[in-house]
Amino acid sequence: MDWLKVAIDYGVIGLLIILSVAAVGIAIERGLYFKRVCIGDFTCKRELELALTRKLHLIATIGSNAPYIGLLGTVLGIMLTFATMGQEGMMDSSRIMTGLALALKATAVGLLVAIPSVTLYNLLLRNAKELLMKWDIRHGREGV
Repeated sequence: MDWLKVAIDYGVIGLLIILSVAAVGIAIERGLYFKRVCIGDFTCKRELELALTRKLHLIATIGSNAPYIGLLGTVLGIMLTFATMGQEGMMDSSRIMTGLALALKATAVGLLVAIPSVTLYNLLLRNAKELLMKWDIRHGREGV
């Protein structure tokens, strides 16, 4: 069962760290793109919308799935704790609590990835909507 501990520590938490780096990287790229985009270069609102929302779905996907990946790590950690308890028979309660606490770290990391990802997604989506509204105003479509 030692492979399960390694899978939780390096597999689940490692995956969450990679997803976090990806979400932040995409958010930075999109933020920089929003700053330099010239809405006057677009004659079609749909083209502008496609350009602005490109890759945003990845941030949303990471934000919505990170808690589930963390929960998977927690379930695996709890399974590991129970399996160890079953193999060793009587165990010291401090070892049980330590095992459960370590299992919960995967959920905590999942939430630490999800919360900023969802926040970044919402901020970027709001910026995209503002740019689309500016395009409408520039092209005389304020009521659309």
